[in-house]
Amino acid sequence: MLWVKAFHIIFVVSWFAGLFYLPRIYVNLAMAETDAECARLLLMAGKLYRFMTPLGVLAVAFGTWLWLGFGFSGGWLHAKLVLVLLLVAYHLYCGKLLKAFASGKNSKNHVWYRWFNEFPVLLLAAIVILVVVKPF
Repeated sequence: MLWVKAFHIIFVVSWFAGLFYLPRIYVNLAMAETDAECARLLLMAGKLYRFMTPLGVLAVAFGTWLWLGFGFSGGWLHAKLVLVLLLVAYHLYCGKLLKAFASGKNSKNHVWYRWFNEFPVLLLAAIVILVVVKPF
């Protein structure tokens, strides 16, 4: 089970790297002034989204394996699962935003994306505290 735990941590860290960077690309896309700049940033965002999606799937899969293998229980785990579901929703919403940029229908400015970029940081902090401290 230590291998499963190690792979879970590796994929979680990798997935979060993408979740931290993709909205930063959106900030730059919202500020882009030329078609060439938009095209380059859209290419980067699309490649990153396609790369990070399997990382998220593997993070969730290994986490589920740990849960089923160890039989964790307690309020902290239920709270963590809710936060993970929010994280999956955030990831999917990032994909929706990417489609809006690609179709020229983005309606949000760079300031909104700067704030949007902070959400996974808050989720990460809460999830780590729940897993390590197990406050309830």
